[in-house]
Amino acid sequence: MRILIAGGVAAGMSAAARARRNGKDDGITVFERSGIVSFGACGLPYFVGGWFDDPGFMLARSVAQLVDSGIDVRLFHEVLSLDAEGKKIRVRNLETGEERDEAYDRLMIATGAAPIRPPFPGIELGNVHTLTRLEDGKALREKLASPGCRSVVVIGAGFIGVEAVEACLHLGKDVSLIQLDDRVLIDAFDREITELLEKELAAKGVDLHVSEKVTRLEGRDGLVREVVTDRGRFHADLVIIAVGLRPNTGFLAGAGLAAMPNGAIIVDRHGRTSLPDVYAAGDCATVPLVFDGSPAWTPLATGANKLGRIVGDNLCGKDAAYPGSLGSACIKVLGLEAGRTGLSERDAHKKGIAYKTVFIQDKDHANYWPGQGDIAIKLVYAPDSRRLLGGQVVAGQGGVLRTDVLAAAIAGGLTVDQLGMLDLCYAPPFARTWDALNVAGNVAK
Repeated sequence: MRILIAGGVAAGMSAAARARRNGKDDGITVFERSGIVSFGACGLPYFVGGWFDDPGFMLARSVAQLVDSGIDVRLFHEVLSLDAEGKKIRVRNLETGEERDEAYDRLMIATGAAPIRPPFPGIELGNVHTLTRLEDGKALREKLASPGCRSVVVIGAGFIGVEAVEACLHLGKDVSLIQLDDRVLIDAFDREITELLEKELAAKGVDLHVSEKVTRLEGRDGLVREVVTDRGRFHADLVIIAVGLRPNTGFLAGAGLAAMPNGAIIVDRHGRTSLPDVYAAGDCATVPLVFDGSPAWTPLATGANKLGRIVGDNLCGKDAAYPGSLGSACIKVLGLEAGRTGLSERDAHKKGIAYKTVFIQDKDHANYWPGQGDIAIKLVYAPDSRRLLGGQVVAGQGGVLRTDVLAAAIAGGLTVDQLGMLDLCYAPPFARTWDALNVAGNVAK
């Protein structure tokens, strides 16, 4: 069995390592366009912000470790095209320019996603950065350390943009955040939650602008100096663009793969694509949802690693199935932490699913223990069965771990009534006698 894997980051290396354990005699070759493998980009904002200094912490496995395990890792090799009928891929060695065909018995595509660079005039000026690769993180860290870098403009208020804002504030920069949509983190959280996060950003000194469109970047001596929008101008010594990602699947044009409009490869619970013996996982592909198995594009490291592991089994002839994604995700927003899982109200509305919601604001622990803070919880649930469909939590502490409780409750099919009586831990430093999750479940009408 000859197994080829295009892409050696999260999903690709999870699949390769799993396949190596399963298929002792199978040949496994990984083609990676960059010079590193097993890279966790989620740590980049914290590396840029100076919370840790060794970029090696973001690498889960070294090339040497993988080679020692019997995996043929070929760095600086880019997959150019797929011939599914001939069961081969075209690969270019980026160091020599040589191209050759590589035959496969089974193929996995794990080529990830790339940052979108909008066609603003001035986008090619110096000191304009994205933040998805290790090279991006190193360059940004160096630029932000310059005494001349005082004002930073972040364009885009998704996860990467908001995390970049915190990194820059941590380094003492003046930060403006510009968002085209009418609120931050719009794809992850409902309005009740984002309002609290926006208040936190503003309270900590972020110059936040929503419903504002960037029209161009202006510079001097080849470096960016201003961001111009439909409402005003912002001085910028450095610009971070974080307006979203696009799956790296352009090389598959004409191969016959079923895909979403943005190019994400559609896969089933086994990681199988629409082509025989071709699998996919990671940010280049969809994940099936828990509720109905429908494909969703949720570019998260958790889903990439889990579905990659499933693919690693199936590349070796097994029939493993991924139970499905809840889209669970979390973020630290300065002094707050926020988590979401399952369907948001926006998700349920778009899918045409009947739902009800409840939103509460409570306290995170007993008032006589120091540091009591606010906690807000939103639940989405089915009106008839009252089964929990989704949940979002924001708090100064304990918000993300409570979101994990909601993820388990949704996966287990619990109702809001069962959540209301769930036997959660209690001690004054951690919760009140009735935890805020209990309260949310009990007030759901």
